[in-house]
Amino acid sequence: MNPVVGFPPDIEATATAVLAAARARGVMVATAESCTGGLIAAALTAIPGSSDVVDRGFVTYTNAAKTDLVGVPAELIDRVGAVSEAVARAMAEGAVAASRAALAVAVTGVAGPGGGSAEKPVGLVHLAVAIRGGATRHLVRRYGDIGRDAVRAETLRDALGLLRDALAEPR
Repeated sequence: MNPVVGFPPDIEATATAVLAAARARGVMVATAESCTGGLIAAALTAIPGSSDVVDRGFVTYTNAAKTDLVGVPAELIDRVGAVSEAVARAMAEGAVAASRAALAVAVTGVAGPGGGSAEKPVGLVHLAVAIRGGATRHLVRRYGDIGRDAVRAETLRDALGLLRDALAEPR
């Protein structure tokens, strides 16, 4: 781990790349996090000077928080469950709508050690990145039961990668 920011070097490098790309485009980013509990926002804001491009982070750990903070319809959660593509997309889109950000990443999943089921096992994570006025992209990961910390760390890596890739695409 890097003693300055508290994240492994690869995560710090990707977070730095996200911030540089957001600056180059003149846009702000936001996060909506469930299973990572704020780790994505923490990785971004651990980099000095990030306040010029990181607008805000929503920790939406409960279903009520998903509804209250980023506008995920309670009916949608009841119908498909919090750990789903539809909810990840709604979280990302809701974070954009509830912020000044041009794009937002969202994650929802089962980090473990418990809470999984046959249909939604430990290690299942849905990620989405929404772009204001553009498409919302989805990524599903099945990390497996690799331990809570490892699921959260891999989700963080993938979420930062989604942001980096979305910022790199031509508009």
